[in-house]
Amino acid sequence: MTSTTRRLGIALATCAALVAACSSPSTPGGGTASAPPKLEPLSAIGNGEGQLNLVVWAGYAEDGSNDPKTDWVHPFEQQTGCKVNVKIGNTSDEMVQLMRTGQYDGVSASGDATLRLIYAGDVAPVNTELVPNYATIAPFLKDKSWNSVDGQMYGIPHGWGANLLMYNTDVVKGAPDSWGAVFPGAPEYKGKVTAYDSPIYIADAALYLSKTKPDLGIKNPYALTEDQLNASVDLLKQQHANIGEYWSDYTKAVQAFESGTSVIGTSWQVIANML
Repeated sequence: MTSTTRRLGIALATCAALVAACSSPSTPGGGTASAPPKLEPLSAIGNGEGQLNLVVWAGYAEDGSNDPKTDWVHPFEQQTGCKVNVKIGNTSDEMVQLMRTGQYDGVSASGDATLRLIYAGDVAPVNTELVPNYATIAPFLKDKSWNSVDGQMYGIPHGWGANLLMYNTDVVKGAPDSWGAVFPGAPEYKGKVTAYDSPIYIADAALYLSKTKPDLGIKNPYALTEDQLNASVDLLKQQHANIGEYWSDYTKAVQAFESGTSVIGTSWQVIANML
């Protein structure tokens, strides 16, 4: 067995570059959601309360404990006098539930959580004019259907990520050049294929079908007609026969690849970094 750093090949060239997002409140396959509660954004920055309680993905609020060279929390605390308390969330569902307790001030919400929080009134609109560096954020991240409603932003986008096709190079011979390696393929790795356990994974299947079955007419994997949705779900049902483990906690995916329980499947960059 080669070393861990060499064992895992990441097919970046064939990744499904799905920006963390979800469908808009009104989609071809469903009804129109009601408007979010009427909340006014702040007109000015008020006095600090002395502490900030955040729910974040691992790696989003580093305090130097993992790597002394990567410390964003303590400089912020020194500059502002505000103590930062960080709660790591492992899934979007967990983050939504934590925010609904009312104990947290902010969340690094992915696109499959944002509209749930917005329409439930769990988060407030943001006055971007109070954020000096907002102008430097890439335009393609602003005013999107997953982070704004009627032109009103509900957060400050800071990045995007892709779902990666990861494989164990000691087991999977020949670099996969398509997501067909797992949709619906990989029968030779039956029981050792892994996939993300979330409704948003339907979009991965839809994106694959948009390229392999253009007759379905899929233009937006997050906004599907009933026929497109059914085709995507059917593809996932076919894939299920080869799945050994679905993961929602990324640390479980790390463990599965380390142990050999999983040899090919969906991954994130943080998983690749840890391996």
